[in-house]
Amino acid sequence: MIPKQEVVAMLLAGGQGSRLGVLTKKIAKPAVPFGGKYRIIDFPLSNCVNSGIEAVGILTQYQPLILNEYIGNGQPWDLDGMHAGVNCLSPYEAVSGADWYSGTANAIYQNISYIDRYNPDYVLVLSGDHIYKMDYNKMLQFHKSNDADCTIAAIDVPLEEASRFGILNTNPDGSIYEFDEKPEHPKSTNASMGIYIFKWQKLRKYLIEDAENPDSSNDFGKNVLPAMLDAGEKMFAYSFEGYWKDVGTIDSLWEANMDLLNPNVSLDLNQIYSRNPMMPPHYIDDGVKIQNSLIADGCNVSGDLEFSILFAGVTIGKGATINSSIIMPGAVIEEGAKVEFAIIAENAVIGKNAVVGADPEAVKNRDDWGITVIGGNVKIGENVTVPPKSMIEKDMEGDK
Repeated sequence: MIPKQEVVAMLLAGGQGSRLGVLTKKIAKPAVPFGGKYRIIDFPLSNCVNSGIEAVGILTQYQPLILNEYIGNGQPWDLDGMHAGVNCLSPYEAVSGADWYSGTANAIYQNISYIDRYNPDYVLVLSGDHIYKMDYNKMLQFHKSNDADCTIAAIDVPLEEASRFGILNTNPDGSIYEFDEKPEHPKSTNASMGIYIFKWQKLRKYLIEDAENPDSSNDFGKNVLPAMLDAGEKMFAYSFEGYWKDVGTIDSLWEANMDLLNPNVSLDLNQIYSRNPMMPPHYIDDGVKIQNSLIADGCNVSGDLEFSILFAGVTIGKGATINSSIIMPGAVIEEGAKVEFAIIAENAVIGKNAVVGADPEAVKNRDDWGITVIGGNVKIGENVTVPPKSMIEKDMEGDK
């Protein structure tokens, strides 16, 4: 018999992540590398462990191979228990005719039997594409103290960004009286973080009702949460004041990585766990200039770095210069190459004397500037120039 768990976490990790372009061409968004030694999914998984949550279901769908391989049996996060731990839950065809997850709520609905195995009192629903450190147990205590049916974690965002989020309009006691999903004219800046705690039996009822509604999008923000609010269920907003970043776009992913190099940013990586690539220490050649950069294990650095992050196994050739860029695992920057304000994906090769990206101050028309992205395993030939704002997914031949 499987022991009862007070809380089961369900981590939504099946989105296509199309806004990350070539970075998610062959991998799920939560598996995208981050911060020199992590992948995005390390953050919610570590938060679960640090909060004492032992049963975690990861709902996968799009390009799950690398994500499933990375998670393995959950050992790096201490989620490899005999009766709990982490489980990757892909959609499957059942007797009822269920197929691909049609929305965030449908993904949970298709796994009701998984949750029921643990007979939980509460279910924690998480997103797999956010960078933050949070004690979910504090949120749970808030949920219990209010005898809430649903508690939504919320963070204050700039007014100009509020229309990108679900906006919670609350009473002075934190109870929610209105929920607007990505409103054109937001009434507040109290934004949903996509982190929910529900009483399981209450959520179970609404998931079944939602699945039986042919007009539903099967989405929490669009359907389930408004339905609960309209029915008068007790719903509260839990205010979170730490670092939190939705890294669903190229700009936000680059910014979050750069935040790690900013001493004024409060993101603490202590007790954020990851799978160790087991590489030797990095090597830095004599005379190399390095300013405010992160260098992971297994790197060979013979070029200059400034405000950049090198992941495990990266090679930087002699005379190469890297500025304000993210170089993902196994990438090679050959001799004399120049990489600025760019993201170089896993195992890509930048040829000798190639130029990738540009400093925004060097671009006359600001609309022509943006982060340059080179896709995984792409080869940029010698002496090739890749302009800013480009997103390259095929090899580019160069002059030799």
